[in-house]
Amino acid sequence: AEVLHRAMKGIGTDEDAILMLLTSRSNDQRQQIKAAYKKSYGKELVSALKSELGGLFEDLIVALMTPPVSYDAAQLRKALKGAGTDDQVLIEILASRTSEQLKEIIKVYKKDCGGKLEKDICGDTSGHYRDLLVMLLQVQTHLGVDEGMIEKDAKDLYAAGEGKLGTDEAKFVTILGSRSAEHLREVFAAYKKLSGSDIEDSVKGETTGNLESLMVAVVKCARSVPTFFAEALYGSMRRAGTDDDTLMRIMVSRSEVDMLDIRACFKKLYGASLYTTIQVLPVWVLLQLCS
Repeated sequence: AEVLHRAMKGIGTDEDAILMLLTSRSNDQRQQIKAAYKKSYGKELVSALKSELGGLFEDLIVALMTPPVSYDAAQLRKALKGAGTDDQVLIEILASRTSEQLKEIIKVYKKDCGGKLEKDICGDTSGHYRDLLVMLLQVQTHLGVDEGMIEKDAKDLYAAGEGKLGTDEAKFVTILGSRSAEHLREVFAAYKKLSGSDIEDSVKGETTGNLESLMVAVVKCARSVPTFFAEALYGSMRRAGTDDDTLMRIMVSRSEVDMLDIRACFKKLYGASLYTTIQVLPVWVLLQLCS
């Protein structure tokens, strides 16, 4: 707290000191620093940081100072409020978080945002896309693999898609939205053996739009959450202009969860390190979260 106070005292701001200190502490430690700062200097640390910083650097530092569950809840609220919906954020968070994490997000969303997450999602989305989002919000009580259901689920998915004219999207929603990741991996293997096709390719061939994107995300996360995020990070940086919001959101939210695994997946998929790829971008401060 004293180091941060000195970094913001007087004319000019020592941004390097702020960066190096905060990125070398865990989120829990940052919360303790916030409390110590308030006790020592009588003001909120986040407010002080916001008054001294600007642009992407300010956004990143504020994100780092936010507890993970509160950060997810705030991102969801931002995605839902106002005109239009940021479906990418809804899909990314709801498809990748565990059932218990989602349970906590729902509680914090109600406390911090003054509304019910499920109600807000239902108000902004529709159809089978909405149904699958809502199903993902439900706390799963049946975890693990149900051996007796693997073949049936695989056959049901085939019958709902490739095995018929048209698509029974409701069946896809039911299975993808109510089974554990462990169970789904077994179902996908059985589906490949039964149909000769990968389930991801089948989903892409049978659905479109946001429903397709959500189902593909569920499939990818069931197989490997780090791979899902490695691909998302690559997508945020490969176009002309960087998707800074996605890049920052993933780096912040996964920095203490599975960043080392994401780095390994990124290198395996794209032949370059995540560190090096970010290094050529103007948002160089994110490198500290990757180290």
